[in-house]
Amino acid sequence: MSATASATPRTKLTSDQRNSFVAAYLGWAMDAFDYFLVVLIYADIAKDFGKSLSEMAFITTMTLLMRPVGAFIFGFWADRAGRRIPLMTCVTFYAIVGFLCAFAPNFWILLVLRLLYGIGMGGEWGLGAALAMEKMPAHRRGFFSGLLQGGYSMGYLLASLAFLVVVSWLGLSWRWMFALSIIPAGISLLIRSRVQESEVWHQTQERVKQTNTSLRELLANRAIWRRFVYLVLLMTAFNWMSHGTQDIYPTFLKATNDQGAGIAASTAAWIVVIYNIGAIAGGAIAGSLSERYGRKAVVITCAILGLPIVPLFAYSTTVGFLILGSFLMQVMVQGAWGVIPAHLTELSPDEIRGFYPGVTYQLGNCLAAFNLPIQQALAATHGYPFALAVTIIPVFLAVILLTAIGKERKGIAFGTGEASLIDAPTASSA
Repeated sequence: MSATASATPRTKLTSDQRNSFVAAYLGWAMDAFDYFLVVLIYADIAKDFGKSLSEMAFITTMTLLMRPVGAFIFGFWADRAGRRIPLMTCVTFYAIVGFLCAFAPNFWILLVLRLLYGIGMGGEWGLGAALAMEKMPAHRRGFFSGLLQGGYSMGYLLASLAFLVVVSWLGLSWRWMFALSIIPAGISLLIRSRVQESEVWHQTQERVKQTNTSLRELLANRAIWRRFVYLVLLMTAFNWMSHGTQDIYPTFLKATNDQGAGIAASTAAWIVVIYNIGAIAGGAIAGSLSERYGRKAVVITCAILGLPIVPLFAYSTTVGFLILGSFLMQVMVQGAWGVIPAHLTELSPDEIRGFYPGVTYQLGNCLAAFNLPIQQALAATHGYPFALAVTIIPVFLAVILLTAIGKERKGIAFGTGEASLIDAPTASSA
C-alpha cells in the first residue's frame, strides 16, 4: 500500500457502509453462535438421544461438510444477481432451520436439520465479507477486517453466556438454546434489508458487458484455479487452527476424569467468555496492524507467537493458568484470523468475489471438519492435553508456511479493473 493511501484521512462511514458492516458482523456472529452452542450442549444432546460423544461430534462435521454447497449456490447467485438478495435469502433459510432444531424428536432428524443448516450458513461468510469489504475504504480494510472477524468470537461469547443463563442458571433444556438462535438471525435480516447493493458489483457488471467477458472464459483461466487451490489449503490450515483450539476445549475444561481439567460447567463457561474477549481484541489489533505491516507479516507473527503458548494452553491444571493460556492462545489465533476477511477478498477477482472467498473458505472449513472427531478420539486414548497439543502445533507450522509462500494484494482497488481476473499486478506487502 502506498504512502499516499496510508495518509488518507479517515472519513466517517456512510449509513449504508455502517449497515453493511453491522449486518456482516451479526451474520458472522450468528454463524459462531450456532456452531458453538452445539459444541457446548452436544454432551447433553447425546445423553437425551442415547448417543456417544463421538457420534454427536459427527453432527458438527456433517454441518461443516454441507457449507461448501451453500457457498457454491449462494456465491454464484451473488455474482450474477448481486449480493443483497442472496444474503437475505440465506439468512432467512438458516434462521428457520436453526429454530426447527429445537423441536427435533430424535438424532436423525436433528442430523438432517443440521445438514440443511450447513447449506444455509454456507453462503453467509463469503457474501457478507465480500459486501462489507467492497463497501469499506481500501485504506481501512484491515481495521474493519479485524472487527468483522471479531464477530465470530462475539458469537462464541454470546453462546457461552446463553449456556450460562439457559442451562446452568435456569436449568432449561438444550432445546432452548436452538430456539434462542432465531433472535440474532432476525436482527441481522432486519439490518441487511436496509443495505444497498454493492457499487463494486455494479461496476464489475458494466465492465464485463463492455469487454464481453464470459463466465466460461473466466473459469478457464488456470491462474484462477491455482490460486483457488492455494486458498483452500490456506483456509484448511486456518480453520483447523481455529477449531483445534476451540471446539474440544470446553469439554476438556469440564471433563472430570484424569484426562480433563475437572472444572465446574459454570466456571468453564466463564473461561470461554474470557478467552473470547481475548479473541475479539486479537482480531481488532492484528487487523489494524496489517494496514501498516502487511497481511502476511501479521499472520505469520501471530502463528509464531502462538507456538510457545501451547504448553500453557493445553497442560495447565489450575483455573488461573487455564484462563491465561486460553486467553493468550485466542489473541494469537483470532489475531491471525482478523486479517482474513480483507486478505481473502483482496485475493479474489472482482467478477467472482461472491463465489471465490466463500467457497475457498468453506471448502477449507469442510476439510477441517474432522478436527473435533479426531481430537475426541485422541482424547479418549491419550487425554485431552495430548489431543490439543498434537493437533495444534503442526497446524501453526502449516499456517506459517502457507502464508509465507502466498501472495498479497493489500489495498487493491475493487471494481476498477485492478482486481479483475487473477493476472492483475500484485500489491506490495511493504
